[in-house]
Amino acid sequence: QVSLTESGGGSVQAGGSLRLSCAASENIHTYDRYCMGWFRRVPGKEREGVATINSEGNIIYADSVKGRFTISMDNAKGTLYLQTTNLKPEDSARYYCAARFAQTWRCNFASGMDYWGIGTPVTISP
Repeated sequence: QVSLTESGGGSVQAGGSLRLSCAASENIHTYDRYCMGWFRRVPGKEREGVATINSEGNIIYADSVKGRFTISMDNAKGTLYLQTTNLKPEDSARYYCAARFAQTWRCNFASGMDYWGIGTPVTISP
């Protein structure tokens, strides 16, 4: 069982930046490969994928965040990051970190994740 803990959310004005972090439990290092990602959800709406990254170096971004968000993984620390810039009010949501350690070559928003964090809130004011 892997636990994921997000941090870094907050309230900023439009145009601002936030760096979200997702710290995985120590046992993540027992896995050779991973598929990890950031998702977000607004109350009353479906969860949507923001970005995914796998151990093979493949990265996918949602069209709505391309050019503004950057996903990265510090393998030594077992920590996933999401650097956000030029934030917009429509980016406001609860952001979740997720992971899977099987079939990691298939890593996208619809491929399914096995482990989830509890999320961190992001609020962008106009």
